[in-house]
Amino acid sequence: MRVSVVIPTLNEERCIAGTIEQTRASGPCEIIVVDGGSTDQTVDLAGGADVVIESPPGRGTQQNNGAKEASGDVLLFLHADCRLEPGVFDAIASALRDPRCIGGCFRQTIDARGIGYRLLELGNAWRVKTIGWAYGDQGIFLRRRLFEEVGGFPDMPLMEDLFLMKRIKGRGRFRLLSHRLHVDARRWSQRGIIRQTLRNWRLLLLAHLGVSPARLARSYRDAR
Repeated sequence: MRVSVVIPTLNEERCIAGTIEQTRASGPCEIIVVDGGSTDQTVDLAGGADVVIESPPGRGTQQNNGAKEASGDVLLFLHADCRLEPGVFDAIASALRDPRCIGGCFRQTIDARGIGYRLLELGNAWRVKTIGWAYGDQGIFLRRRLFEEVGGFPDMPLMEDLFLMKRIKGRGRFRLLSHRLHVDARRWSQRGIIRQTLRNWRLLLLAHLGVSPARLARSYRDAR
């Protein structure tokens, strides 16, 4: 079972080289970096990847374009500020030996101290186990065949991960693996855990009420 790791980037010079190096050290895989128009040194520093391509910006679009370049049976979508642990690809293979399993994600370790971060990790794991919704910073992996059957990520400027989860709902088991994914705490440290969490909940509520992702993106300056 071959895993292709797709990493969307936009001005990630601070972390992209380390993420590629850590991914390579985690086990055999294909690494594809899809840049959405960086104006820094991201593309130059992504030379350790197997494939580096340019794409229109937007994580959904970038990840779909990366999937088209992939040769693997399994697609793992990894944010540039997230890092895998060794043995992760063996864990994916073990999970997918169950033909009922369509994919999954990982437990998070947010790289910061404090009870607030530990509660956030627990809450995100609870969301996957109870509702079946994983976000992009949990390292979503799927069988490539299923990803293509559902049309990949929807073409929207925000919350593409949530709407992908809706597309695959009911198609099989979605596993939360015990392997850890290390996540940069920058979003929460910049805005505060409570403020960022409430912001995310607000976006979720508005999306379920039918507010268009395009409209939501206009109020979320970091949409990409």
